[in-house]
Amino acid sequence: MSAGAAGEPDAAGRALSAAAPRSWLRLKTRAQYQAVLKNPPASRTAHFALHRLAWSGSAAVTPAERQKPVFTPASGVWLGAMAPKRWARRAVTRNAIRRQIYALGQQKAGGWPAGAWLVRLRAGFDRSQFPSASSTALKRAVRSELERLFARALPSANTKPAADLLPPGLS
Repeated sequence: MSAGAAGEPDAAGRALSAAAPRSWLRLKTRAQYQAVLKNPPASRTAHFALHRLAWSGSAAVTPAERQKPVFTPASGVWLGAMAPKRWARRAVTRNAIRRQIYALGQQKAGGWPAGAWLVRLRAGFDRSQFPSASSTALKRAVRSELERLFARALPSANTKPAADLLPPGLS
């Protein structure tokens, strides 16, 4: 059975998306995450920290392995998200946070300087305030805090109020 066009359901009943190609690459390996985490945060909020590794002549290569590059290609924008179990116990919450980070990265990556960027969850959201693991209120709180995080790190980037950037079902 062949898959239909974008917007039509596939065999499992899920809608197929016609997402635009990303203008950034995703951090995938442990070495990539470690290379970015070696740098101090470029920006912080109550729950998130944003780390950046700017490209230079040796930034894409680990000191111990001069022959093996960590980032190939060592240009453009790379983005990663860390939501550890320590701060978000439920997988639903961790996945929702990562989806918010990557969605915002898709919107803002064109205005970012080249380099590797990593958004790290550094504190948990209060379960008494957000009892649902993936509520609309939690998603809005995460989105607005990520907006502030990126605005602090990239003051020249085009920033809009968080309410304007929420996906259609969350307003």
